[in-house]
Amino acid sequence: MRFLGNIEAKLDVKGRAFLPAIFRKVLQAGGEERLVLRKDVFQSCLVLYPESVWNEQMDMLRARLNRWNRQEQQVFRQFVSEVELLTLDGNGRFLIPKRYLRMAEIDQDVKFVGMDDTIEIWSSRKVEEQQMKPEDFGNALEQLMMVEQE
Repeated sequence: MRFLGNIEAKLDVKGRAFLPAIFRKVLQAGGEERLVLRKDVFQSCLVLYPESVWNEQMDMLRARLNRWNRQEQQVFRQFVSEVELLTLDGNGRFLIPKRYLRMAEIDQDVKFVGMDDTIEIWSSRKVEEQQMKPEDFGNALEQLMMVEQE
């Protein structure tokens, strides 16, 4: 499952959004019906995980953590408890709870960004603040790719 590209959208007054059609097609092709919504660990955005991808992430995290280590148990609890299970309605819409909108500083204008096996939801103004300058992006990509070839 690969989500690519970025699409601008608007939330309605209730905080509902249409999942872009191109992303809905990817979900349908993968047989996915439910999504998991979580605030990103590092960035000021929300992340939509297809349920199967979320389950893989959970399995991988659980395998790395010791149930008998207090801090690791707290990390796991915080990671898994701060989620919402979502199902798209017949029109391809879903509700973003208000607490998530506040966490990601999202108002009405949003941008959906395909991130391979997940979809990020950004405030339109925030996503632009996070973008690298073209020259910096080119330099960083060059350095990453050169390391791979060595």
